[in-house]
Amino acid sequence: MPYRAPVADIRFLLDHVAGFPELAATARFAEATPDLTAAILDGAGRLCEEVMAPLQRVGDLHPARLENGIVRTPPGFAEGWRAIAQGGWIGLAAPTRHGGMGLPQTLAMAVTEMMSGACLALQIAPLLTQGQIEALSHHASDALKALYLPKLISGEWSGTMNLTEPQAGSDVGAVRTVAVPKGDGTYAITGQKIFISWADSEFIGNVVHLVLARLPDAPPGTRGISLFLVPRNIPDASGDPGARNSLRVVSLEHKLGLHGSPTAMMDYDGATGWLVGEPHRGMAAMFTMMNNARLGVGMQGIGVAEAAFQQALAYARERRQGATPQGGAIIGHADIRRMLAAMRAEIFAARAIALSCAVAIDMADATEQADWAARAAFLTPIAKAHGTDTGVEVASAGVQVHGGMGFVEQTGAAQYLRDVRVTPIYEGTNGIQALDLVGRKLADGGEAAWRLLEEIEQGAEAARALLPEPAGDVWAAAETLRETTEWMLTQDQTDRFAGAVPFLRAWARVLGGHVHLAAARAEGGAGPRTALARVFVARLLPEHVALLAQARAGAAGLYALSDDDLAA
Repeated sequence: MPYRAPVADIRFLLDHVAGFPELAATARFAEATPDLTAAILDGAGRLCEEVMAPLQRVGDLHPARLENGIVRTPPGFAEGWRAIAQGGWIGLAAPTRHGGMGLPQTLAMAVTEMMSGACLALQIAPLLTQGQIEALSHHASDALKALYLPKLISGEWSGTMNLTEPQAGSDVGAVRTVAVPKGDGTYAITGQKIFISWADSEFIGNVVHLVLARLPDAPPGTRGISLFLVPRNIPDASGDPGARNSLRVVSLEHKLGLHGSPTAMMDYDGATGWLVGEPHRGMAAMFTMMNNARLGVGMQGIGVAEAAFQQALAYARERRQGATPQGGAIIGHADIRRMLAAMRAEIFAARAIALSCAVAIDMADATEQADWAARAAFLTPIAKAHGTDTGVEVASAGVQVHGGMGFVEQTGAAQYLRDVRVTPIYEGTNGIQALDLVGRKLADGGEAAWRLLEEIEQGAEAARALLPEPAGDVWAAAETLRETTEWMLTQDQTDRFAGAVPFLRAWARVLGGHVHLAAARAEGGAGPRTALARVFVARLLPEHVALLAQARAGAAGLYALSDDDLAA
């Protein structure tokens, strides 16, 4: 089945659940009118359906490859990139003074979701470039901004992020790459980086790497990390790509999925780089890019979930197997209907949570109010982890709906699962997102959490007249979540960390009930979105009880099992 961009659902959520009208009412984003928003989403939808979606299988069947030092990408990817760049999609939320449109990140994230559903392997390239634009906009010198931002925003050049090394994955403080001052304002960068997405390609004019490295006087750990801009080709006096820098792609990884996206090991051998931000403050600058990317990766998971659901639904409506209460196709079987309804409800909730997070980020930018910034910070790990978990779980359910035909590659159902499986891993594993939630995000004594819980309970109260039972269930769930959040605040780090993942998932469940209720209220308490809300509240929300029980189990039972016990 051809991919169909979920423009109508996104517009409904923006207008009625995520709070986009409030954002558009600010002076900062006054240009994001309903007409412009509709034009942006419709245009992006057409690009995804007509240009990017046809490349989905192509990228899987014709993987990126390294030939004589040149990265060759799948047929059609160069044309796809040019269509993305020429349409201005990379610079949608970028600063206008450097050629961007200056529109809300919320719209850029909605476009990210649609592009990811159409062809995730290609979409990774603009997402990384957008993250680099964000980091340079906040931390680079004026000279670097003037030279690099217009090229990145236009899509003439692309951007990457280089964090991971063979011995330094999530422990970024173990980075060994070094940067030695050359005496002319530049630095010689030497070291190896791995898992670098879109590290190079044959069709992009220049690739700009943001590289974490240590200065000679760097203190140990993350406090000694600096950030450097290292281009593949050093720009000449005219700003065009000049001499090749002292860096190279050593190899491309053979991956479970995302075959069309080149993921490289990079070698830097005294490559020329420029410092971004302050010395030894590289993590602060890189986190600007990573936080942008974390919400974007959540959107990637949601996008793939949408595409996998669409294919499973189409198959279920056509495949005939056994007798059903409706007769005909397998969509009439209760268990198939259960899976499809749960998939649809999960996607709707994850999309609403992520868009609400994006609106909070934009509102913090527009108003400079601390409450909006705290809300955005609290929602980001939930949006990333739940969005990507939803991608994996829905894609897996899509294979199940297909039955044996899902396990063979010809249908394409398995590709969605293979492609999306990395999203809970990169940009901070989902376990790390959960640790962030119970650590940094509760460091305010729970203030951001209490505000969200109050909003959830107020929403449930407002829905009682239309939907008394679902509203009561959501209100009760919020109270149970409040009790466990209070418990978390009294625990030591080890016990918090032991329950962090189920705690985050419980938050996603309760927030999911909240956004479904809001959608049902906007629909007047009757209609397809109300029916979907009932599915979520009756079948998925109850999981929060078991999740919170796990969250409060503490760490003692885990450590009571020795290493040898686990191996027995």
